[in-house]
Amino acid sequence: MDQRQKELAARIAGRRGAVRGPFRVWLHSPEMCERAESLGAFARFDCSLPKHLRELALLMAARNWDAQYSWNAHVHQAIEAGVPEAAVKAIAEKREAVFEDAADRAFHRFCREILEEHFVSDDTFAAALAHFGARGLVDTIGALGNFTMLGMCLNAFQVDLQADKEPPFPDVRGYGRVIPGADGARP
Repeated sequence: MDQRQKELAARIAGRRGAVRGPFRVWLHSPEMCERAESLGAFARFDCSLPKHLRELALLMAARNWDAQYSWNAHVHQAIEAGVPEAAVKAIAEKREAVFEDAADRAFHRFCREILEEHFVSDDTFAAALAHFGARGLVDTIGALGNFTMLGMCLNAFQVDLQADKEPPFPDVRGYGRVIPGADGARP
């Protein structure tokens, strides 16, 4: 690493404990790395959303992009922050997640629609706006965008899948799709 990369790596390690996952890739472009780390830190630690919703957004984007590393790194944090374990399992299996809390339901629906449909219905937008305000929705889109970029990076560069972790998605093994129940054979 050159001096700039070393400085960034030290700063990332200081804030995040180590340089792992996507940062090992992003360091190849120090300016990109610095900006991605800044946005990621805001989305993960400083935006207006409560922690459990930041973690839920991360899991939803990770599943949308089949980013297993990201999922594995955050699934326990999401549950510890208050995302219901049954909802986490449903998201992993691409089933409808159920949330008792109205704000959590509105948030999940907003995220699901923008990730899957690329649009948000007027009713969904109004419900999410009522719970989170304009700032909360802007922060949500920023977080989802950051977590989407993260998933794309992890998959494109095939960042290590944690060997000690069970594959989280029934339809993905390694960096490819499988037919569930077909002994891991690719379609």
